[in-house]
Amino acid sequence: MKMRSIMPMKIAKSGYVIMSLAFCLIGILFMTRPQASAILIGRALGIAMIVFGIIKLIGYFSKDLFRLAFQYDLEIGILLLLLGVIAVTETIDVMNFIFIAVGVAILVDALFKARIAFDSKAFGISTWWTILTLAIATGLIGLALVFRPWESASLLTVLLGVALFAEGILNLCVAVCTVKIIKNQYPDVIDTSYKEE
Repeated sequence: MKMRSIMPMKIAKSGYVIMSLAFCLIGILFMTRPQASAILIGRALGIAMIVFGIIKLIGYFSKDLFRLAFQYDLEIGILLLLLGVIAVTETIDVMNFIFIAVGVAILVDALFKARIAFDSKAFGISTWWTILTLAIATGLIGLALVFRPWESASLLTVLLGVALFAEGILNLCVAVCTVKIIKNQYPDVIDTSYKEE
């Protein structure tokens, strides 16, 4: 029986780790330089969302062993692609769109990650509570970003940075804790032949 290729899983896991670290770095950049240009912020986030959306789609179709980390990535991947394209092409009032769009995307992803935490617990993964704690914290930050508690663009940009940093840490934790790559994986369906008598 032919074994399943592990290359899509390696690409997805590596992409998750790289994009998680990129979100952390972008978040730190926004926290330390909140006066950055709105168009620059929009384009940088748009490109990051497009790339991460593609990686999430690759993850969804990779069929990793536990099928925990990537199980909701079809929906999130499509959402990130759409938001990324809008963020890159939108130039009028881009910051209001960015705050709401990123806040909604982070909140939705955090809800899916909370579900992954409970699935991980049922699966016997001992670090499920770490994923759940990070998902709750990230979801609350995403919710704050949607409701924009301040009028100040600088403070909102710092909050955006905190949200991206939290999202990066959450995705990194999920990728490290739940994606297991085994070299000798067999297909899900075993082809059998039988004779009718």
